[in-house]
Amino acid sequence: MRRWNGWGDDATDYPLSTVARRFLKQTPGPARPLPDADLDNVLASIPASRLPSHPDIHTDAECRLRHARGQSLPDWLALRSGEPGAVPDGVALPEDSAAVRRILDWALAHDVIVIPWGGGTSVTGHVNVPQCNLPVLSLSLEHMSRLLALDPVSRLARFQAGTPGPQVESQLRAHDFMLGHFPQSFEFSTLGGWVVTRSSGQQSMRYGRIEQLFAGGRMECPQGSLELPTFPASSAGPDLRELVMGSEGRMGIMTEVDVRISPVPERESFQVWFFPDWTRAMAAVRAAAQARIPLSMLRLSNTTETRAQLSLAGGEQGALKWLQQGLRLRGAGERKCMLTAGITGDRRQWQQSRKQLGRLLRGYGGVGTGALLGRHWARQRFHGPYLRNSLWSAGYAVDTMETAVDWPRVDDTMQAMENAGRNTLEADGTRGLVFSHLSHIYAQGSSIYCTCVFPVAENYPATLTRWRKLKNAVSEAIVSHGGTISHQHGVGVDHAPWLLREKGPLGIAALEDICRHFDPKGLLNPGKMLPQQVTDKS
Repeated sequence: MRRWNGWGDDATDYPLSTVARRFLKQTPGPARPLPDADLDNVLASIPASRLPSHPDIHTDAECRLRHARGQSLPDWLALRSGEPGAVPDGVALPEDSAAVRRILDWALAHDVIVIPWGGGTSVTGHVNVPQCNLPVLSLSLEHMSRLLALDPVSRLARFQAGTPGPQVESQLRAHDFMLGHFPQSFEFSTLGGWVVTRSSGQQSMRYGRIEQLFAGGRMECPQGSLELPTFPASSAGPDLRELVMGSEGRMGIMTEVDVRISPVPERESFQVWFFPDWTRAMAAVRAAAQARIPLSMLRLSNTTETRAQLSLAGGEQGALKWLQQGLRLRGAGERKCMLTAGITGDRRQWQQSRKQLGRLLRGYGGVGTGALLGRHWARQRFHGPYLRNSLWSAGYAVDTMETAVDWPRVDDTMQAMENAGRNTLEADGTRGLVFSHLSHIYAQGSSIYCTCVFPVAENYPATLTRWRKLKNAVSEAIVSHGGTISHQHGVGVDHAPWLLREKGPLGIAALEDICRHFDPKGLLNPGKMLPQQVTDKS
């Protein structure tokens, strides 16, 4: 069963190794965990539902609580403290587009706020319930997880929007196809959620971000049903698919999604390289991207993250010692940076890409370690978020901030983000472990993914205040250096205050008009992406 106040399946753990615990005591330092609330006590505090009776809506306390929050750090603090805030008054679990249409029409007729729910993995507040006097319905698509059609000639597949990552891939692989979209939340996040938050997968260099994979579909809007045909290309005005992507439930509820699929590749491997320093490492991945070597992934950790990854990944001291000594002898010492490269394709393409990449990386001082570390990464690629549970139990909170900028601004932006994080934590009387990696590499520039691990404060309110200071400081560093406020996590609630700086007043006004056109009463996921006041119509 999914954890009600943490990440993932409660039968899965990612314990901290002895090496990891020793590393944490050194940086960021000792920590003391906060007490977790008891589920039964939290359920006893859930108020009665305000919804009119409806045969297809669940109003029991536990179902409502489990659909009240996502996976952001504020969400964790709210649930673990036993003060979840507002919870939905009910949860609907439709099984097809027609059922979504009926429930949506009923909700609109009764002035009920509707919040779409996919996998509940949002880290920016997409599924949070607003504090208001209107009843709130969580419309969950978790029972909508079927492959509806597959066209092998056009390489298109239509899924119900609530299909989570593993079911997308398993249903396609039965026909020798795959989608290839692998966000770290892959286990639980859904296809519809990927579309409406403009998600990016770990192997987007080969398969593309969701923009390249999304071909069409169906959205149920307050004003009617919006069908998006699967044209391979069109010059007939603005592409409506661009409006749907990133809409975050403000225009309608995505119920069916057409995607562009690929044959399952013959070979795939992940190889780990090390570089003597960040300057040469960054130049190497830029060169690889601009040379258009057909890779599926390049992920580059800076020096601090490299040190943290080798310590937190569960390895033992002996193996780490031998690895460090071997790398030092080959020129990758204390300032080394780790690169994980994905090579995917048919046998000939795989061999050519591997050779071309090796020649290029060695020219920048790269030291290859083969596929052993890469196989370990591949086995654990979706287990990383479980470390949040282990770190929490040891007294540490974790948050991530990410952006994307053109190449000339990558280094300065990364440094500004990290400095903002460290300085903010120091000003709050504590230390943090702050590090970054380039998770998605483009010819034009790169994403920057910054992680902050820090001790929780003396209580829950103080920890939330510490997080707000951290989030504000790093977000300001991002926008002041010309970065997008989000490369892969969407806007939600947490990023909305910085959207005006990115879109400008005219752009924001246009987005507001579009949302108003599709949802005149403003009942669909209000306050997300474009903040708006929730009025009391009772």
